[in-house]
Amino acid sequence: MTTDEARSPLRCLVTGASGYIGGRLVPELLGAGHQVRCMARTPEKLRDFPWAGQVETVRGDVTDPESTGSALKDIDVAYYLVHALGTGRGFEDRDRRAANVFAEQARAAGVRRIVYLGGLTPARIPERALSPHLRSRTEVGRILLDSGVPTAVLRAAVILGSGSASFEMLRYLTERLPLMVTPSWVRTRIQPVAVRDVLRCLVGCARLPEELNRMFDLGGPDVLTYRDMMQRYARVAGLPRRLIFPVPVLTPALSSHWVGLVTPVPSSIARPLAESLRHEVVCHENDIAQYVPEPPGGPIGFDRAVELALKRVQEADVTTRWSSASVAGAPSDPLPTDPDWAGGSLYKDSREQTVDATPEKLWRVVEGIGGENGWYSFPLAWAVRGWLDRLVGGVGLRRGRRDASRLRVGDSLDFWRVEEVEQGRLLRLRAEMRVPGLAWLELRVETDEKGRTVYRQRALFHPHGLAGHAYWWSVAPFHGVVFGGMARNIAAAAVR
Repeated sequence: MTTDEARSPLRCLVTGASGYIGGRLVPELLGAGHQVRCMARTPEKLRDFPWAGQVETVRGDVTDPESTGSALKDIDVAYYLVHALGTGRGFEDRDRRAANVFAEQARAAGVRRIVYLGGLTPARIPERALSPHLRSRTEVGRILLDSGVPTAVLRAAVILGSGSASFEMLRYLTERLPLMVTPSWVRTRIQPVAVRDVLRCLVGCARLPEELNRMFDLGGPDVLTYRDMMQRYARVAGLPRRLIFPVPVLTPALSSHWVGLVTPVPSSIARPLAESLRHEVVCHENDIAQYVPEPPGGPIGFDRAVELALKRVQEADVTTRWSSASVAGAPSDPLPTDPDWAGGSLYKDSREQTVDATPEKLWRVVEGIGGENGWYSFPLAWAVRGWLDRLVGGVGLRRGRRDASRLRVGDSLDFWRVEEVEQGRLLRLRAEMRVPGLAWLELRVETDEKGRTVYRQRALFHPHGLAGHAYWWSVAPFHGVVFGGMARNIAAAAVR
């Protein structure tokens, strides 16, 4: 490859662009200056991604030779990120068929390189003894390596980042269970890797030497048991040390049901992940560093990767999928398109009122809330909440507000802080009262398709540990009075 060729943009195809890795890889490729085409069975699913307007989107199915061949036309580097993750019969056959079609069509289209992200497998264990999930990943990698197109197969174990199914399973198990009886696989040694390092290597593989055709292991600097990971997650998240008691009677099938009971991760995903955890997955080599330079300081360690995954929540920034935003953040952040179960628990109380007043009148009521004007519902409940907050060292309701009619970002408002103001449209408040978690209150003024003024109100709560979940459910019975009354009275005040 000449110097000019090494610097010129590549034409990249990304399959699985609506998935966890694919949705984060696309902006990294764009940032590296490459041209990107995304192939999807349902292209409409890509519309909500922040990068949707910067890529070419084509309809295709990796099991269909015609649409796959069309998508691969004029492509330099093809990223294969499609998996039939599941437990039902036939998913290995679907994976095998799709990989064969992709390999044949990539060779016919003259693709220079295939890059595939698979699963790390243990040493000295025959392939037939692997879990179905890992066995299928291994077979797909072998099919692509034998395609006649130079292929890089990256093999990773647990990927650390908000939205990763493996990370979300770890998050929920640790946050929801201060004491747990666990399957024996919590003693299994694992070498997790930060999603930022996975993406760095995926992007770097586009420039590998032309004839290189091999597997690479991907891992972070830490080798830990799953039990170690739960304890270290708890420490980073500020949770008490977890009491963990492994027992041998929980088989892979039973443990997958246990995971399903404790976490919102769908059983179709949790079961293959849980079954794979019986295998020790530690890197055998780090040869990828010879071709893709490591960042200063080396790959990201476990604790730092967890910090990055939790960063948005810890900084109380709800401009992620929680507030239906469409702005791309860092690779560790949630995306608006991530599944509902990703990103940690988020409880919501939503209210809506049609208001017989102009948007301007309704906004004046919204912006005047708190302080001497009160909170438009059950004053005694708000007063008691303020007294209780002061009793445990919080700010209570004594701060009031700086200006009787206007609010600015950063203003204190009783036991809230103004986090966002979009004049005439949105007021977002972050709670500064003492609660086991993070809480926000959003007040919106909108106009519907019939031209009517609409008031929308959301209370959001991200619980911290089991105490946070218990807190939400203990106060939930009062939400109809407090938040329901608030929405009705704000709407009524705008009419007067």
